Amino acid sequence: MKPIRAVAVLPTLFTLGNLVCGFFAIVVLARIEKPEGTQIAPAPRIELNLDSAKELRESAKELIGSDDPTHNLMLCGALILLAMLFDAVDGQVARITRVVSDFGAQLDSLCDLVSFGLAPAILIVKMCPQFTNKHSEIIWCVAALFACCAALRLARYNVETDMDDDHTSFAGLPTPAAAATIASFAILSYALRNERALLTHENFERYDAWMQWIVPAFSVVIAILMVSRIPYPHPLTQFLRGQRSFAQLVAIVFALMAILIVRAYAVPLLCVLFVCASPVRFAWTHLWHRRALKEPLF
Repeated sequence: MKPIRAVAVLPTLFTLGNLVCGFFAIVVLARIEKPEGTQIAPAPRIELNLDSAKELRESAKELIGSDDPTHNLMLCGALILLAMLFDAVDGQVARITRVVSDFGAQLDSLCDLVSFGLAPAILIVKMCPQFTNKHSEIIWCVAALFACCAALRLARYNVETDMDDDHTSFAGLPTPAAAATIASFAILSYALRNERALLTHENFERYDAWMQWIVPAFSVVIAILMVSRIPYPHPLTQFLRGQRSFAQLVAIVFALMAILIVRAYAVPLLCVLFVCASPVRFAWTHLWHRRALKEPLF
């Protein structure tokens, strides 16, 4: 056994921040009791009052301490997204400061399993009460499959990745992106349930039923993509490296503004596009290559 002589402080703190966010996401989900029926009452919107520090503190306490299931689902989704931010930063900080180590890689995977394996798996169950009441065995199997695939994905990544890897792409869907997709549905659910005044009761019930059937099915697809060999790009690394044209910079600024304006709708859309784009491109490339091989040369 080789003892650890020193540990990089800054990247480790970011990695532990990822773990803390995942832990509190699970704590928030534990406050959601099993629903007695299949009806979900939309939660009243809680706005953060920015007029004074005291009012901001009070409104934040009201949101964090809320017993409403929809508020807690949204809070869990936000914590998973925050954990993803910590996870994205810790690796970049380690590479910039040149303190990449096996200890950091192993710690990162352990924290990822909590934040991007266990937390989103529990979120799948809590987010679909109608489906859970009707098919409890199926939803628990889906959640367990998601957690198992996340663990397998992280273990495979640790074994196959070395220190010299350029980190520009992944083999299979990364666990942070998979968890962020589930979390984005929780945030979308909160936004739509707070806009019930703009919808008829019938439309709201239709949306809710649609969401609770789509999420488990899509979670199975995400779990399979995590353990697949389909190549996925590393967005942060590719974004930070190299230079971009002025037009590309302007497009990025407009895209960020659009995300901030309609963030509850833009985040799920971006997550779904990221999950689906690589498999579609992979399938199209292989199909086109197969057709090219079958075409006669003369």
